[in-house]
Amino acid sequence: MQRKLSLVVLALLVSLPMLAQDMTLEQVIAKNIEAHGGLAKMKTINSAKATGKMVMSSPQGSMEAPIVMYMRRPGDIKMEFTLQGLTGTQAYDGQSSTAWAIMPFGGKKDAEQMPPDEAREMSQQAADGLEGPFVGYAARGDKVELLGKDKVEGSDVYKLKLTRKSGDVETFFIDADSFLEVRQETKRTVRGSEVESETVIGDYKEVNGLVMPFSMDSGRKGSPGRQKMIIEKYEFNVPLEHAQFVMPPPAPKAATPEEKKEPSQTTPAKPEDKPKSTTDKPKN
Repeated sequence: MQRKLSLVVLALLVSLPMLAQDMTLEQVIAKNIEAHGGLAKMKTINSAKATGKMVMSSPQGSMEAPIVMYMRRPGDIKMEFTLQGLTGTQAYDGQSSTAWAIMPFGGKKDAEQMPPDEAREMSQQAADGLEGPFVGYAARGDKVELLGKDKVEGSDVYKLKLTRKSGDVETFFIDADSFLEVRQETKRTVRGSEVESETVIGDYKEVNGLVMPFSMDSGRKGSPGRQKMIIEKYEFNVPLEHAQFVMPPPAPKAATPEEKKEPSQTTPAKPEDKPKSTTDKPKN
């Protein structure tokens, strides 16, 4: 009897750490939101501005581009980046659900609507807002599953699989101690082909009561090219107008050389002389 009791006690002691580590999906999401500062604090933010740089690297070399990102409720987002003295823009107008871009590097200066696949990604980012993808996911038609635990660089993480309404799949790896995201893997369909990418997230710092990532290193799986976003400054509740996110109309076309020519000065035609009367004079 004593031996059986000892075995039961031993089994309970072994299982206690496992029970303590097991959490439900709702608990992991709640811990994640709390780790970022809490939903109540997030709701006080109506707009945000992030300033930093994008470091793009490949086997051929690397280059840097200053970036500025804007977010405004409800659903407005915008990013501006500068390369070789030219500024590109990617934006999403939350009121008209329009994703647009200005890419002047090939000589195009007018704004153009983004292709459907890129526009879908922009709309998802806009819908996530400052709160992230786990707040209100069901109302958006998305689905989240807890896939259990894993390890990232030796640390325990929770794996959460987010399936978007569109079918895109994102897997988040949430640190089991800090409950902050440390990695994200994404599968999207782009122009009919499945594209997998990964992002390493880190360098978290507190900014006005919110815990924000200052480093995001991303790239396609199997590709040597990487894009590392380094944030230098976050600002909250900055004055932003919706008009800043609206797709601008095309610039007026320059006049052609022919249109620039002044109309030639012509001499007005003289009225024709009236024919003189040819009536004979009366004879004497």
